[in-house]
Amino acid sequence: MSRTFSSLAIPDYRRYFIGATASNIGMWMARTGQSWLVLTQLTRGDAVSLGLLTSLMFIPTLVLTPLTGWVADRFPKKRIIITAQVLLFVDIVLLAVLTLTGHVRLWHVFLLAFLDGLAGAFDGPARQSIISELVPPASLSNAIGLGSMSFNTARLLGPGAAGALIALLGTGTVFVINAVTYVVLITCMARIGLRRPTRSVGRNRGDKVSVGAYLRSHPELALMFTVAGLMGTFAFNQTITNPLMTIEVFGKGAGEFGALGSIMGIGSLTAAFLAARRPRPRIRHVVLSLGAFAGSLAASSLAPDFTTFMVLQIPIGLSSVSVMVTANAMVQIGTAPELRGRVMALWGAVVMGPAPFVSPLLGLVGAQFGARATVAVCAAGILFAFLGTTVYLFVHESV
Repeated sequence: MSRTFSSLAIPDYRRYFIGATASNIGMWMARTGQSWLVLTQLTRGDAVSLGLLTSLMFIPTLVLTPLTGWVADRFPKKRIIITAQVLLFVDIVLLAVLTLTGHVRLWHVFLLAFLDGLAGAFDGPARQSIISELVPPASLSNAIGLGSMSFNTARLLGPGAAGALIALLGTGTVFVINAVTYVVLITCMARIGLRRPTRSVGRNRGDKVSVGAYLRSHPELALMFTVAGLMGTFAFNQTITNPLMTIEVFGKGAGEFGALGSIMGIGSLTAAFLAARRPRPRIRHVVLSLGAFAGSLAASSLAPDFTTFMVLQIPIGLSSVSVMVTANAMVQIGTAPELRGRVMALWGAVVMGPAPFVSPLLGLVGAQFGARATVAVCAAGILFAFLGTTVYLFVHESV
């Protein structure tokens, strides 16, 4: 097996990869379906409601980070993931039934999104840190890259499939498919037998070290967290910006909206593939990708037609995922095993935590100044991240 796919030779990691890929496809389909349901069926194109939906998904991650990281370091990650997936399965089945029977209301979607966020807040740190228990240290960078490839394969397939299903069979069908994918992941996780990467004495020693102190003593990791925070604030708002651009600016429908996510997935999958091949993540990869991301995002805000906007999703996906996969790999490789659960819980909060505040604000920007302004604001934030990391790179002549 080539270097790119070498971690798949490990049976437990292969099972995890299959289950995670199925679950990720279902998640992207469901996110597309929820956005479309809120924007076109439950409101009259209300951007603020769409922003609130995103906020409710991510508020639990922001609030519960200290608890979820501690849980991931102290309890079996396999059990945490399976429990979270069962709760997510129940939520999506309820949403599917409500939608298919025509009884769904906006508050139903909001409540279930919040419950999804609660389950996801515990699932995220466990999923991030379990990889080190599935592969040996030498394979960790490759396994992280393949995990991103799984996520972005889902981004490639999920939104397009959701758009087609919505157009042909209605939104409820999308949620049914998502429920099936949770069953696949639960089944795969049940067949995994984990090894313990550290002894309990190491875990106890890790309890005495705060994550903040650890990051202060590792400035490169702290820089990656700063980048992650800016990316979380400005990079991943496509559930708001893309439907607004699709409907308001270009006058397109569900099929075109779903296609945007799939086109972006081409770039995202390419980035993940390149990351899996890279033997060592470096800061300069992050800097170059931030520059490309800022430029392509700014260009998309000025796109004269839908075709141009759609094509620009490829470099947007390529550069944004290059930033995040490289930064994530640097953090996981540079973190002591006994602290990895808490560090990755903080990572998840930094990446997703700004969404509860940013999403409604972007919705208001879209309502007041138009869809193009929402994309332009995001591009400006990424440009700031690029300039800051460039200065760091030159000052430290790094890495």
